[in-house]
Amino acid sequence: MAAGLTAGAGAAFVASLRRELHHWRGDRWELALVTLMPLLAMALMMALFSGSVLRQVPVALVDLDGSADSRALARAIDASPGVALARQPASLQQAQAQLRALEVFAIVLVPRDMSRRALRGEAAPVYAFYNATYMATGQSAARDIAEAVGAYNARMLKERIGLQAGPARLRAAPVTVQATLLYNPARSYELFLLPLIFPAVLSLLAALAAGGAFGRERRDGLLAPWLGRRPWAAIAGKLAAYVALFSLYGALGVLYVAYVRGDGVAGSLWLLLLAQPLFYLACCCFALLFIALARDMCTGLSLVGLSIGTALAFSGATFPVIEAPLFTRVWNALLPLTAYVQVQMQQLFMGAAWTVSLRPLGVLLLMAVVAGGTGSLLLARAARGAPRPLPA
Repeated sequence: MAAGLTAGAGAAFVASLRRELHHWRGDRWELALVTLMPLLAMALMMALFSGSVLRQVPVALVDLDGSADSRALARAIDASPGVALARQPASLQQAQAQLRALEVFAIVLVPRDMSRRALRGEAAPVYAFYNATYMATGQSAARDIAEAVGAYNARMLKERIGLQAGPARLRAAPVTVQATLLYNPARSYELFLLPLIFPAVLSLLAALAAGGAFGRERRDGLLAPWLGRRPWAAIAGKLAAYVALFSLYGALGVLYVAYVRGDGVAGSLWLLLLAQPLFYLACCCFALLFIALARDMCTGLSLVGLSIGTALAFSGATFPVIEAPLFTRVWNALLPLTAYVQVQMQQLFMGAAWTVSLRPLGVLLLMAVVAGGTGSLLLARAARGAPRPLPA
């Protein structure tokens, strides 16, 4: 008896899978959605971020000191690979006008008597202002400016102030900060953004495609004949086509970031590969739940876009959710991308122990079980209550 039930479920699974593959072959638009569009989107992202590191951000320098030291400082800033002295206005007001016109993204202000005060051993600050509305660009410019000024300051202390005041009078600062970049020392925007954009875009396409597949059955009145007497197996067969295909795309994205553009996988490659089907299964199960709840294909797909489509902004990887409003923190916890990003960062870059990633993997599995189970129950109930299509 049990063997018969198993055989029946297996046959229903295979029949549903074949049915979906046959539909792809007959509908070129849906076939393009699950084949051509993901690959084109990944190729576009690869091309957009191939520059890797932000270079030559235009900045303005206002030199009110007009000394040999201030001109040497200007050359040191311009020599930094991250910034370029695009403008040297005569006043701060002119520099601010250039900043507002987006001709530059940061301003360096060298105050009067900077050189004289430094040689007397007094504090001689150099001011940097950056455009925080373009946060990544402005912060990158400010960071490179600070590094260039710090390097010039050390050279000036040794070559000018030390000779004038005498080495015995030089004293290092009692407390200093030594900051070390971990896991992305080159500050590569490619290695920061591609591992986030790949799964964000692919999960949205997977959820839309799977949601469209379930909504199509409901829209066309085919729920009952499709689900038959083995609804769970039929639903699993349809899901399998989308999960398998998008897991392959996800794995290719991880391998590209790790071995083509990066330095390999710091942790477990097998955990990363295991995370792919769990992640895309969870996303497709959310799509199933939304279609079952909405009872309308357009509304269900809109819910997919509002949830899976906004996942990147709420994942905590781009904008922090620490001490965020309660809604933001709850929404963050409910999104599959949040758990997947934790696994990816831990294993791809940080080299964490495999046991550390078991919790987010378990969260993905729980999301798939809860969302998929609830959606399947609702869809099976809808199939029992739906009128069967009239024979042709």
